[in-house]
Amino acid sequence: MTGTDLRIFRDAQAAVINSSVMAATGAGWLGSFALMARPEILANIAGVLLCALTMVWAAYLIHEAAHQALFAGPRLNRVAGEVTSFIAGSSYASFERIRALHIRHHVDRADLHCFDYRAFIGQHPVLCRVLQTLEWAYIPATEVLMHLQVIWRPAVVPSQRHYLPRALGMLMLRGALLVLLGLWSLKALLLYCVAYGVLLHVLNFFDCFHHSFENFTVAGAEPLPTGNRDRAYEQANTYSNLVSVRHPWLNLVILNFAYHNAHHHRASLAWYRLPRLHRELFGTGTRNVLPMRALLANWHRFRVLRVTAQEYGAPESGADAAAGFIGAHGVSFLTVI
Repeated sequence: MTGTDLRIFRDAQAAVINSSVMAATGAGWLGSFALMARPEILANIAGVLLCALTMVWAAYLIHEAAHQALFAGPRLNRVAGEVTSFIAGSSYASFERIRALHIRHHVDRADLHCFDYRAFIGQHPVLCRVLQTLEWAYIPATEVLMHLQVIWRPAVVPSQRHYLPRALGMLMLRGALLVLLGLWSLKALLLYCVAYGVLLHVLNFFDCFHHSFENFTVAGAEPLPTGNRDRAYEQANTYSNLVSVRHPWLNLVILNFAYHNAHHHRASLAWYRLPRLHRELFGTGTRNVLPMRALLANWHRFRVLRVTAQEYGAPESGADAAAGFIGAHGVSFLTVI
């Protein structure tokens, strides 16, 4: 490892691990389209799963870049954030916008969003019923709405107007690429939409049960009301929804994002070091670690209620602690801007 490499990355381990994951993400995403265009059904299934997995990785690599955890300096983290944002389909807003509001989530210890979708659908009851129907059918309509508002709000909200060139430019670019994909292989285009739906479900599921924070609609750098949101509050209202406790390697599917208490304890720590920090903080105990089976049941049970629910609910003590945890909607760090 040369000195130049060490200056680009934080250390030698970061150079090997992060460069490998970023390369696998880019190559896997591009390769998935070839699989989705193949005539064999098994190749198509593999293509959809590979496309969804690499977009999930891309989304969480954006998160790593936002915390300056991929590279040693801000410029390369910004470049990586922009590239992975394109892969994840969230490039209608700049990486810096995404990063700024996410860092506020950590500083303010609250769930922040610039678009209150519940107020919006409250004014449009037909749209509300459509969202509820689609969510009942396991179509991630609310997450689609949150992604779409990043595109259309700059066109209709005066304070957002300076974001319009970016949103329109990216809409034209991505739209042209989707047209070309459809001309090359209509099946690959349709299967890409399926893979994107899987991505939205995965992101929504893990975002859904990470916090029972207070939530606020904010405009720009608008300060929040003062409150007792200290470090103890942060940890008490943060939860780790691990894919598997028994088989930790399964958490690599989401780049260890589910070790969320450890992440909020030390937000700049690289994703591959979170399991060790989690063990150091909590040992083998299960405090604030919510069972995957219970959360999957809640995700299913409350999928319609969650669309309009004003409160997330919260885990309680006892064997069935997560039973009343409805979970959040519209809090993805990619779309709260």
